[in-house]
Amino acid sequence: MLEWTDEGVVLAVRPHGESGAVVALLTERHGRHAGFVRGGQGRQLRPVLQPGNGVSATWSARLAEHMGNLSLELTAAHAARYLDDRVRLAVLASAAAVCDQALPEREPHPACYHGLLALIEALAGTHWAAAYVQWELLLLRDLGYGLDLERCAAGGANDQLAYVSPRTGRAVSLSAGEPYAERLLPLPGFLVGRGEGGAEEIVSGLQLTSHFLAQYVFHPQNRDLPAARKRLTAALGPRAT
Repeated sequence: MLEWTDEGVVLAVRPHGESGAVVALLTERHGRHAGFVRGGQGRQLRPVLQPGNGVSATWSARLAEHMGNLSLELTAAHAARYLDDRVRLAVLASAAAVCDQALPEREPHPACYHGLLALIEALAGTHWAAAYVQWELLLLRDLGYGLDLERCAAGGANDQLAYVSPRTGRAVSLSAGEPYAERLLPLPGFLVGRGEGGAEEIVSGLQLTSHFLAQYVFHPQNRDLPAARKRLTAALGPRAT
C-alpha cells in the first residue's frame, strides 16, 4: 500500500457514483493530485470541499497508477470568508480552476503552490486584483512560459515600457511600439513597478495573462480558458476577455 500526507488547496470537486467525489488538490510536495473521497457529495463534507479551501490530505492506493483515496481535514475555510463578496469569491474560483486545468498531474510545482497561498492571503487586503494578475504571470513562468517584461525587445528605452508583443511575450517601449500599437498588448504599469494598478490597468493585466494562458497552455490542448476565469474577467470589467 502506498500512502502520503501533504498540505493542499482544493481545486475542483466532481461527483463520482451515488455519494462520492473525485477531488483535485494542489499540494505542496505532490503537485496537482486527484483522489476519490468517500461521502464527498454529503452534507458533512460539502463545506470542506469548496475551491480555495486549505486541507490536510492523506492519499493512499495499492498501486502508484491508481487514482487512490483521499482523506481530507479542513485547515482553512477560505471560501466561507468571501461568500458575501462576489468578486473575491470569483478570484478564488478562477485561481483554483486555472490550476486544475493548467498544471500537469502529479508534478510538483511548489512555486505555484506557495504563490496560490500568497494570493489567498492577499484577498484579505486592498491590492488583491493586482496580486491575481501577478499570480497568473508566476504560473506561466513556473510552466516555462515566463514573459520578459524587463527590457524592450526592439531596443527602445527600458524606462518607458508600454506594450507586450502578443507573439513573443517580450516588452516593447512606448516609442518603439507606437507605430504598431494596435497589434500589441498594453503593459500595465504596476507590472513594471509603476504604481499599484487601477481598475483599467487590472483589466489590461487580465487581458495580457489570458492571451498567453490561451496561447501557451490551453489552446495547445484544444481547450478554452476555464469558465471560472471568464466569469472573473466579466466581473472585473467588460474589456477583459
